[in-house]
Amino acid sequence: MNLKDKVAIVTGGNSGIGQAIVLELARQGASVVIDYVANPAATAALEQQLAALGERAVGVQADVSQVADLQRLIAAAVQAFGRIDIMVNNAGIETRSSVLETTESQYDKVLAINLKSAFFGTQLAAQQMIKQGGGGRIINISSVHEDWPMPGNAPYCLSKGGMRMLTRTAGVELAAHGICVVGVGPGAVATPINQSTMADPALLAKLDAAIPLGRLARPEEIASVVAFLAGDGASYMTATTVFADGGIMQSSPGL
Repeated sequence: MNLKDKVAIVTGGNSGIGQAIVLELARQGASVVIDYVANPAATAALEQQLAALGERAVGVQADVSQVADLQRLIAAAVQAFGRIDIMVNNAGIETRSSVLETTESQYDKVLAINLKSAFFGTQLAAQQMIKQGGGGRIINISSVHEDWPMPGNAPYCLSKGGMRMLTRTAGVELAAHGICVVGVGPGAVATPINQSTMADPALLAKLDAAIPLGRLARPEEIASVVAFLAGDGASYMTATTVFADGGIMQSSPGL
């Protein structure tokens, strides 16, 4: 893989899977815009880490649930690096609330951060890619739960199911412009979103036992899939999801 001279945006890029994606894309030669909404110190540290490696990166504080902030994020990327080649819609949250218990505010927040941001991030990035020419890649970080029910986490599953159809529909619509849209569906990953499970030995052992590979994924393992999809080797892939789940979808009735 070689992403030299490519420019990437990673939403939610200063922690978890997003941070790993930023680091991997930069290692492959891309200039990276790190979107974040909180913890500017972590973003500054990531920028410094990449600068020490000779890579170009800039942090932009933007709430991707707001279209105006997404517009500002796209504009900042173009101002900093002149173009956008790769858009990674990674930002996401969950509430761990059921159909019967979810409040309106919980529902709105999850759908806005997970799905609305991916929709308008896709739209705005595609508009810029078409304007500049040369096609591009849009990569949506989804989940096994775009297909696989997770009782007790209804808004999250709804948002990821929406991302599934966004990926497929946008992939078909944008193909004529040379823009490929692909989802990445991680299973359980060792990130802050799973901190409560990782902190409970019994819960962690139960989860590990349900995964054929016997462990949670490392964020770097998801990032390597994203980097592949951003490169020339994935030039004929669009309107689909690549699952990186350790086999769990094929072996367990649900979590």
